[in-house]
Amino acid sequence: MSRTTDPGHFFQTTSSVEESARKAAKSKNEHGNPIKLSSKILAIAADPDDAGAIYTAEAAGITSDKSRIFTGPTAPLTCLALSTFVGGSRTLFAGCWDKSIHSWSSTTRKPVRRYSGHNDFLKALLCVTVAGKELLISGGADAVIIVWEIATGMKLHTLKGHARGVQDLAIDPLSLPAEGGIVANEIIFFSAGSERDIRRWRLTADSAVETNESAADPIFAHETSVYRLVFDSEGDLWTASADKTAKHLVRTRSWEADTVLQHPDFVRDIKLSNDERWVVTACRDEEVRVWDAGSGELYHVYSGHYEEVTGLLVLGRGDGVVSVSIDGTVRRWSLRQQDLTKARLDAEKAEQGLLEEKVEAGEKSLLTAEEEAELAELMDEDD
Repeated sequence: MSRTTDPGHFFQTTSSVEESARKAAKSKNEHGNPIKLSSKILAIAADPDDAGAIYTAEAAGITSDKSRIFTGPTAPLTCLALSTFVGGSRTLFAGCWDKSIHSWSSTTRKPVRRYSGHNDFLKALLCVTVAGKELLISGGADAVIIVWEIATGMKLHTLKGHARGVQDLAIDPLSLPAEGGIVANEIIFFSAGSERDIRRWRLTADSAVETNESAADPIFAHETSVYRLVFDSEGDLWTASADKTAKHLVRTRSWEADTVLQHPDFVRDIKLSNDERWVVTACRDEEVRVWDAGSGELYHVYSGHYEEVTGLLVLGRGDGVVSVSIDGTVRRWSLRQQDLTKARLDAEKAEQGLLEEKVEAGEKSLLTAEEEAELAELMDEDD
């Protein structure tokens, strides 16, 4: 163990001191044009009425889009949802470590109602409209899903099926009426859990039950926790998991995975670009990865965060993605082809320059045979 006179390093191993130094150095980067907030950011949500604004949930217990602050909770906020536009405003919901759901008017920022019923902290929220009635669905670390009537705050249904915490909730788009269609009298929503299973539920204005449509219920596509569920335009499912993979599950094949995106650590979030050409993933290793949706090949890695990336949001215009992190920063990355190509080439040149510096410094012996071959190939391409 190294010796130091810095009090901040007392009782720390050499590796932990080195890791702290690495993060401190990396925190100075300006990649993604970071916006620094007051505490760790645990969730992100779009502002449906402003393509240039977002909502963030923080560990300090405030919900903010930087220009508007929603205060009240003192415990960390973990998840967000917004109601549909009714009566001139929306309701913003935030799940909290205090086991309750807080809500505010999106326009006045005044508290509306507090929903209490879970026995552990909240992990997921979803707003839906069934038979003209606005409902809020919540999932908690207590492994319970609760359906609430937004207008009254009444608890309508309590659903049990998961053995461990509920991680995410998503509406099956194929259960919704086509644009301009009649009001949905029932919907299907999916839930992901910490024990690996993905479950499906049928919700009407009067009932909520788990569906058992086939032998594929529940869906077991991962080895452990599933953090995120995202549907594409075909009604297929993209998932992010703690088993270090993101997957594309095909509905017509009983949710078989036809694409598996391998990562070095937990995959915390996954999003699709508006044209569904790109798949973007957030990883615990601090990186944001952009994949070709068709081939499943990794196209580029955006590096900038210096702590775990906790959430992603594709911007309304579809030309970029926003990432948030435990490091307390909000960063924006381009999804335009020309910008991605430039970023990829710049990263390759930087890597080549680093290898050349090592060789010039007499560190060639530190390279593996594979790295030496790669360096030679890169240098040949420049000749």
